[in-house]
Amino acid sequence: MTAQTAPSTAPSTGSISAPGHASGTALVKLQGVDKTFPNGTIALSGLDLTIREGEFVSLLGPSGCGKSTALRILAGLITATRGAINWDGGGDSLAHQRDIGFVFQEPTLMPWANVADNVYLPLRLRGVSRKAAAQAIDSCLSLVGLEQFAKSYPRELSGGMKMRVSIARALSLRPKLLLMDEPFAALDEITRFKLNDDILRLQREFGCTIVFVTHSVFESVYLSSRIVVMAARPGRIIAEIDVDAPRARDKDFRTTPAYGDYCRQASEALHGAMGFDEHL
Repeated sequence: MTAQTAPSTAPSTGSISAPGHASGTALVKLQGVDKTFPNGTIALSGLDLTIREGEFVSLLGPSGCGKSTALRILAGLITATRGAINWDGGGDSLAHQRDIGFVFQEPTLMPWANVADNVYLPLRLRGVSRKAAAQAIDSCLSLVGLEQFAKSYPRELSGGMKMRVSIARALSLRPKLLLMDEPFAALDEITRFKLNDDILRLQREFGCTIVFVTHSVFESVYLSSRIVVMAARPGRIIAEIDVDAPRARDKDFRTTPAYGDYCRQASEALHGAMGFDEHL
């Protein structure tokens, strides 16, 4: 895809460009990554993706474009068929497990454990005693506004509250990189908007880098400092959009000309990704 810039009549915004144009300190790089599953499905082909410290990167694309696969390779949950995953400081994703938090589409909470014990799980798996973990658990629950629900059980919580517990659990190890795989897709719009605001606040307070998978143009623009647009069959990046807007965003941002222009750019890029797929 050739580089393009926003029309000169548009409000001050970023641009759509060919991949690989952003600058900054690289936290992790995927270079020439392929992933072929045992059934022959080619999920990714020649994927080059650099994640830089402090970014909020959304992976946007149609179903089957390899967004979740790329996220799982970053997390070390699955291995690439070919290519390199290079971390700042060296080592592979498994060597950086303490630096990575993962939030899945479903909260995946233990139904027999209360909220505090669900948040404690990653710490327990690393040999931290319950007493030593108490302060971290309380802090994470406070960050997501659930300090009053520490003794509640998942069955007593709403969908949005369950997702907050999942986020608190992912934050319990103070990760440098937080990976989120469509965490709000099943929630109602009001709850989703509220959690969007919460994630931006948590990033400001916590200082982590976030990679977020979504199908939503509107969500990607609201959250991101950079949107990576992917096409399927096989999955690869076809465009990136820098969202040059203040990181402290609120509901008023959704009504600005800049937001509307970014949504238009992202929508056009997404339609381009789908058309790219159809002509293969």
